[in-house]
Amino acid sequence: MRGHREVSSIRKPWLAALAVSAGALGAGLAGAEEAAAPAVDSGDNAWLLVCSALVLMMTAPGLALFYGGLVRQKNVLSTMMHSVFLMGLVSVLWAVYGYSIAFAPGNAFFGSPTHYFLLDGVGAEPSGYAATVPHQTFMLFQMMFAIITPALISGAYAERVKFSAMVLFTVLWSTFVYFPLAHMVWGTGGLFNWCDGAKVPALDFAGGTVVHISSGISALVFALVLGKRKGYMKEPMRPHNLVLSMVGAALLWVGWFGFNAGSALSAGSGASQAFATTHFASAAGALAWAGLEWLKLGKPSALGTISGLVAGLVCITPAAGFVTIPSALLIGLAAGSVCFVAVTKIKLALGYDDSLDAFGVHGVGGTLGALLTGLLASAAANPAIEKVKLADGQTISMVGGGAQFVNQLLSVALTLALAAAATFAILKVVNALVGLRVDEDAELAGLDLTQHGEEAYTQALSAGVGIGGGHGAPGAAALSASPKLAEGGAGD
Repeated sequence: MRGHREVSSIRKPWLAALAVSAGALGAGLAGAEEAAAPAVDSGDNAWLLVCSALVLMMTAPGLALFYGGLVRQKNVLSTMMHSVFLMGLVSVLWAVYGYSIAFAPGNAFFGSPTHYFLLDGVGAEPSGYAATVPHQTFMLFQMMFAIITPALISGAYAERVKFSAMVLFTVLWSTFVYFPLAHMVWGTGGLFNWCDGAKVPALDFAGGTVVHISSGISALVFALVLGKRKGYMKEPMRPHNLVLSMVGAALLWVGWFGFNAGSALSAGSGASQAFATTHFASAAGALAWAGLEWLKLGKPSALGTISGLVAGLVCITPAAGFVTIPSALLIGLAAGSVCFVAVTKIKLALGYDDSLDAFGVHGVGGTLGALLTGLLASAAANPAIEKVKLADGQTISMVGGGAQFVNQLLSVALTLALAAAATFAILKVVNALVGLRVDEDAELAGLDLTQHGEEAYTQALSAGVGIGGGHGAPGAAALSASPKLAEGGAGD
């Protein structure tokens, strides 16, 4: 399992001797039990396929709606387009070479980009990463994480980035940041892979470093390099539709069960543990943020509540399979409180324009979660961390405490440094090739119209939708260019 070893299974007695890890992930059965065990377990496979779909749902419609409702009306389509388009773009990168860099044999930093080129060799047989599901199922599950991570960054550059710049940035960032980081944390021989003799044995159950810290710090760097939106802190930039955002946040909460519980890579007790801790941390995060608003402003807000629940989900991600439920509640409370301060105090004090608080929630929440994992990881939640054998033969305990906190701190620092430096370099390349930002007139008019030639909300007459509408209907730009259409002459 990713970042998890499940020692026993109540549901299947023959799995009692099965120890699964994120790096080797596949210690088998012994003797006659091994011969009798099926190569692929249909229940585990069904569970992981469902979880794959849940994680994809987190990107769209989940994140697309969540981010789309938070921007101004003139930018809602362009913001949602980031998430939806990246579902296609990153999927192709993953098939061509991304999965290979992340999970093929290699060194401590990346796998061979040609080993699984075009997914050659990724088929129906189980892999070394998940002993009871097809290699192809494992690949699909991991792909959904690769998709949502760069989409999270889009919250920082919303309302002012060129679409071409976003596309080129994502190709380079996925190639040089996400794919190598996934290998470092979960790949065979990875730098942080505690299950496979890591040089820095850090616990990351479902992507605190790989997904949230990397995207959060990259979002901050992107926001700083790109600059503030026109009129930022001088004119209102309120969310145009919080109903969309609330629906999106609810979908994220549901989808996150696939994100975290699916990272157990089987339908056993490890999945139940991660499912429970994920839920309670999110609930506590929502209450913490809303409660602080209530104390400070006299009333809790819908935006604050959904921000808190997402913060709780982010913070529990690295810890989900390693902590008890009381610890999960504590993590959620800490997430809602610390991220509230990051978004409402620190951001304003420093003056940067992270449009949708990708850094304040994902960067800060992911960092907090990774560090708290080092303090709260418990053998009661996951007995496998009590005795972990490293590559040099040394056996250590990774139960929460000072030593494990140091390991977590090192993994956080290295992730922050890699993502920040690589993002800055990539942005300089992208800016030189295509430019990062739309011009002032385009930004004022809105990216929906200037980048995509569409409007999110149109009236039948003014937008020329008329009878039928759809892709072939003339939009506002076409109408303004054609007086005949504007006068209703489409049928002439």
